[in-house]
Amino acid sequence: MSTLTYPEVGATRLGPLPRGYHHLHHRTRIGRGAADFAAAGAAVTEWRMHRAAGARVEAPARRAEPGGSVRVSLGLGPLRFTAPCEVIWTAYEEDGRTGFGYGTLAGHPERGEECFVVDLADDGSVWFTVLAFSRPASWYARLAGPLVPPVQHWYARRLGRALRRIVAAG
Repeated sequence: MSTLTYPEVGATRLGPLPRGYHHLHHRTRIGRGAADFAAAGAAVTEWRMHRAAGARVEAPARRAEPGGSVRVSLGLGPLRFTAPCEVIWTAYEEDGRTGFGYGTLAGHPERGEECFVVDLADDGSVWFTVLAFSRPASWYARLAGPLVPPVQHWYARRLGRALRRIVAAG
């Protein structure tokens, strides 16, 4: 049985994002063509993008699948924050969309959902999007208050840069 900490499950896939949360939307171009799309989609769904951005990822499955658990942690030494999540939805579509969304579980500093999607546009450009809604769930996230959204934007940009490097090297 899932212990998701928010009721609006799937909103990052179906929209609209729910009221009462901070919203994050970051989109960046990361390549061009089918090969870049395939490389980016694999890096996102196999957790390589997160790892390349400096996160520790503990996931029992090789790639994101609905119902799968994942623990993402960021920080240095003892100042490491761990975020337990459950994969809510995936998109493994040949027609130009690959990615997944995960939701927060008990013990996550925030409450909400985040998705990571790669799209192949009609013009051949490859785009990476991070879409999320969240609000504090822990005392330290509430204490950090206005610092949390800029940190979330920084991390989304970091993920985009990491994914661009993976695609360029591939």
